[in-house]
Amino acid sequence: MENTILVIDDDRNILAIIELYLKKAGFAVQTCTTGYEAMQAFRATHPALVLLDVMLPGKDGWTILHEIRAESSTPVIMLTARGDTGERVRGLELGADDYIAKPFDSNELVARIKAVLRRMSTTEEVNKAVELPGLYISLENYSVLIDGETVEMPPKEIELLYFLASHSGKVFTREQLLEQVWGFDFFGDSRTVDVHVKRIREKLGEREEWQLKTVWGVGYKFEIKQ
Repeated sequence: MENTILVIDDDRNILAIIELYLKKAGFAVQTCTTGYEAMQAFRATHPALVLLDVMLPGKDGWTILHEIRAESSTPVIMLTARGDTGERVRGLELGADDYIAKPFDSNELVARIKAVLRRMSTTEEVNKAVELPGLYISLENYSVLIDGETVEMPPKEIELLYFLASHSGKVFTREQLLEQVWGFDFFGDSRTVDVHVKRIREKLGEREEWQLKTVWGVGYKFEIKQ
């Protein structure tokens, strides 16, 4: 549903607080308290965004995130009591759109939700595609084609590839890519960009016409050969 947030958390006190603030901000809210019910609630609700706790009875948040990403690009914000960088990197690598550690400020949570939805809305309003010899990248339906054949990629890999390819020749640092593609300030380890680039390269293979290059000591660029 266009204005519905699905909140998956086993702490009913946190659910009540989040629901209060989200409804005050004008959102409809659906809640779920176990990992076993999560995908059923997701498919029934068709939410605009999912707030997903990592530690859940039944299936954990990582498993649910993986299942969501297997069938949808719906934005997901992870909630967790763990604030360490390793957990945050893991969430981003699995396709999370943002990551908030507990305890959190409720007003900040609402602001982060609005920011993620705003980015998704901007992407959906514009028919974005990059077409190169042998390569087609579309953010309209989140697809990548090489020589007309579909290459399976999760949403964040497609967004990163699109961003670099649409700014061909320009070098971006890891921090700039995190800000532009993930859309929030990232403090600490930026390895998630390296992991995504590695996976993209493995799927693209070697091409003479274009290449995703490492600029040592700086970052990455997408180079189109004339």
